Amino acid sequence: MNDASPTTILIIQTAFIGDTILASHFARAVKDQYPNSKIHFFLRQGNESVIQGLSSIDKVWVWNKQGGKTRNLIKLILEMRKIRFDRVFNLHRHFNSGLVSALMKSNFKVGFKQNPLSFFYTHKVNHLIPHKSKIGVWHEVQRNLQLLQQSVTTLQIVDNSKIYKPELPLQDKHFAKVAPHTEGIYFVVAPASVWFTKAWSEHKYRELTVELSKQGKVLFIGAGSDKELCDRIRSDISNTENLCGQLNLLDSAALMKKAKRVFVNDSAPLHLASCVNAKTTAIFCSTVQEFGYTPLADDSVVVDVGNTLSCRPCGLHGYKACPLTHFKCAEDIEIKRVLATIS
Repeated sequence: MNDASPTTILIIQTAFIGDTILASHFARAVKDQYPNSKIHFFLRQGNESVIQGLSSIDKVWVWNKQGGKTRNLIKLILEMRKIRFDRVFNLHRHFNSGLVSALMKSNFKVGFKQNPLSFFYTHKVNHLIPHKSKIGVWHEVQRNLQLLQQSVTTLQIVDNSKIYKPELPLQDKHFAKVAPHTEGIYFVVAPASVWFTKAWSEHKYRELTVELSKQGKVLFIGAGSDKELCDRIRSDISNTENLCGQLNLLDSAALMKKAKRVFVNDSAPLHLASCVNAKTTAIFCSTVQEFGYTPLADDSVVVDVGNTLSCRPCGLHGYKACPLTHFKCAEDIEIKRVLATIS
């Protein structure tokens, strides 16, 4: 590393947990390019568990958005302004992350031009959804790498997205926590989503569970608030267990690692599975693969209805209900197609 190489770098990603997980690859890529640099990571409270402890990260700044969101942000900005960053990379496209970037002391600030405060950046790139290359559609991790390309002009972004796996700060304790559940053949199912239209239908998951339970144990994961949903799905079905609320994010990822197969929606558990290279079946309902948030595990597949519906996708994010009420993007996915992904 020469004298011109950066020594202190800031990465900003204040979006949801899935985006933060995917940003772990960006942090590792930055560390690979600048191995002697100290890397700081700015994120929203609740997401720190998937970043804190990574070998590429030296300092994590946690923004508490509850009980004084603006006050807490200003306090953090004032503290961070004591540091002169050689590079600032903003992976988020919303106002508050742009404000953090704008107020940092740095002569090199790069982010996506879709951020409303991008005029404060010294470098900016276009965040395209979908982002089409000569071979295929780029994943979000590839779109993020465009920012690093502004600093490292020789960086090449390869078209095979599956080489860009994110990572988690997993420790032995996480595998020890789930060890009692990992004996024999087992499947992991994460049926919940914040958005109704991003989750496969409850009755479809129940039908799937009936068939999976004939082949091995079926373990349900999710937050404590998902327990009732999973209890309904597995009601009266033997060889199943509901672990919702019992495992944290890292525990859940450890459980996924040795599963016969993991079944998820287009949601955060999908990205946890990618981190541990778990065999993954992702069921996409209202959203589409072209958005760039598909699983990155070597043995992973997306099951959806394809181009059979003119109303799909109905938006970049999910909805609390199907805008047309029929929810065909979920209902038209056959159980046999999902079961066929088991290898």
